Order: sequence, then C-alpha cells, then structure tokens
Amino acid sequence: MQTPVAEFVAAVLAYLAGSIPFGLLVARGVAGIDIRRHGSGNIGATNVSRTLGAKWGIAVLLLDALKGALPVLLIPRLFAESGETWFDLLRVIAGVATVIGHMFPVWLQFRGGKGVATALGVVFVLSPKASLAAFVGFALCMAASRIVALSSIVAALVFAVGQMVILWPNPFDRAKLPLSMFSLAVPALIILRHGSNIGRLLRGEEKKFSFGGRQKAGTGSSDTNAATTAGDGATNPEA
Repeated sequence: MQTPVAEFVAAVLAYLAGSIPFGLLVARGVAGIDIRRHGSGNIGATNVSRTLGAKWGIAVLLLDALKGALPVLLIPRLFAESGETWFDLLRVIAGVATVIGHMFPVWLQFRGGKGVATALGVVFVLSPKASLAAFVGFALCMAASRIVALSSIVAALVFAVGQMVILWPNPFDRAKLPLSMFSLAVPALIILRHGSNIGRLLRGEEKKFSFGGRQKAGTGSSDTNAATTAGDGATNPEA
C-alpha cells in the first residue's frame, strides 16, 4: 500500500545505508589511521588510493558503489511489487537518500564525501544506458586529464544529458517525472559538492591522479597538514 510513512521509512533506511563511511572504516582497519587526517582529508576512494595504495582505493570504490546499488535494489521490495509505478518512485527515493547519506553521514557530523562512487551504484540500477555513457565520459576525461574531479563533473553532466535523451520526448510526464528529477538533481548536487575543486581547476591547481601511486601515511605534505589542522571532523572529500 502506498503511504507517506512507507516512503519515509524507505528514505531513512537508504540514508543510513549510504552514510556508512567505508573509506574511514577501511583505512582504520588496514592501517589504523583516520583517513580524514591524511592526503586531502577525503573519505572516498581517491584519497584512500593515494594514501594506502590502489587496491584499497578500488576496494572502497566498490564498497561505496555497492552501498548505492543495494538499497535501490532491495529497499523498495519491502513496500511494493516490481512493475508498480510506486515501486519506481521508491527506487528513486532510495537512490536520492543513499547519495545524501554518503554526502552528509550522521556518523561524521554530516561531513562526508562528494557522492560520485555511491551515485555510480545508484544510477547503474536506475538507468544502465545513461550510466554507461557517463562511465565512458569519465574514462575518456580521466585518460586525457588524469584529474578525478574534472572527470567526475564530466560524468555527472553526461549522465544528466544522456538520461534526458533516453526519456525524450516526454521526460517530465507523470510516469517519468521521478527519474527525470533524479537525473537532474543528483548530478547538480555532485557538481555543487565539487565547488572547491572547480575553483582549483580554474586556478590550475587541481592535482592529477597518479595511477597506482601511494602516499606514505603521516608524511608532511601540504594536504596532510591542512587536513590535520582542520581536525578529526573536517573533510575535503573528492569522491
């Protein structure tokens, strides 16, 4: 039965799943460090990779993507049958709530990541075709620039445009409206969360990603010092 209470419960469950800080947990479990005090202060896969090595960055990327995909796949089934219009609405609600949970996790004083990996998991469930286009856009931009933030912004834009093309000519009719709003709102939120990165890109200061690179935890880079000075609760997330 469709009720506002069910929608609220679905959103809360998805938010809590999205707020699990896998980057923080993996860094503590592997190296006994608070990842927020190293590198950029990011709890996402990029900073984990730079600090602990590529394999741990990939592990965090996969975990963050899974925590995006699983709530969208599973939570709506608690309240509706597949194929119902309401089922599709619940999937969108779960997807948005999961991304917000990663960006603003209750466990970290609402200071989280930028939602790219988690959104990746969400959109691969909601719209595989537009997600594939976004992945290609990310890969091409990454190969050309080696800048994660720029590639993430490009991927968000490609997804939004690609999804609108798929839903055309009536992307905002009643049946398609929830997915259309998601496809515009979440990429916009991801881009807004990259505001500091956009500033550095415009100044030519954004760092390029070194594949397979590893920064020794505790070394005195300017990023590390900045993160440490900001304290345990501060983050400057990238993904």
